[in-house]
Amino acid sequence: MSRESGQTISITNLNLRFGRADDGPNSWEQRKAAYPVLLEKYPGDFYTFQEANDFQVHFLDDLLPEYSCIGYQDPVPDWWQSNIIFYHNRFQCLALDHFYLSETPEVPSKFEQSRWPRQCTLGVFALNQQRLLVLTTHFDFKEEVRKASSNLLLKRLEQYEKQIPAILTGDFNATPESPCYQTLTAHGGFANVFQPPYPGTYHGFDGRDNDQHIDWILYRGEIKVLDAQIITEQFAGLYPSDHFALTATFRLPEATLQGTTDHDSG
Repeated sequence: MSRESGQTISITNLNLRFGRADDGPNSWEQRKAAYPVLLEKYPGDFYTFQEANDFQVHFLDDLLPEYSCIGYQDPVPDWWQSNIIFYHNRFQCLALDHFYLSETPEVPSKFEQSRWPRQCTLGVFALNQQRLLVLTTHFDFKEEVRKASSNLLLKRLEQYEKQIPAILTGDFNATPESPCYQTLTAHGGFANVFQPPYPGTYHGFDGRDNDQHIDWILYRGEIKVLDAQIITEQFAGLYPSDHFALTATFRLPEATLQGTTDHDSG
């Protein structure tokens, strides 16, 4: 990957697995040894993470000294799970937006039927004259909540110029056959970096592809997919998470908008 042109960018997405979970040999204290190897082998411009506890964010921040991050909430309750975007310091974050997937997205809240207070983190980034929107989120288990979350996310994106390319990552707890996927693609203009048959992304620490393609990297706008893969290997003899990481490389257009909507609610 060449950063000099500012036209090619890469992004890696991973649900970290809640760091306070009682996972025995797969506990965070054990498997965090996999992350230095993973991040060294798969360097990128952006890393997006879901289900992040504060101590996991601090650990990753130490491993990524050339990166800044958005989406970290401080202080945080023990049960809190943040959605984090790490971005290489060659990029400038022009605006950020952190909102809740709920009827009241500006304040900590959730849809009534949602199990957890689901959230979305959005950043507007710049490198030279290029602009890029990067979003990461974590959808709920219930389909009606996921559909409402998709509609809310698309409504939120209306605040930004449509010409700016956008990359949306996350754990959506749903496959591409789901209504929320159709909302984001058929109505929202997003496309998946992967083609059918979609590779599985959740494996429950057993490393097997069980066809559950519930983690997505979606994109829209004048942006071309150069490469996409699921990272199924172990690192330091461990799986980093009960989800596989996804990585994709894109080529941006020669230049995007000179400006962007001034929005910062983060």
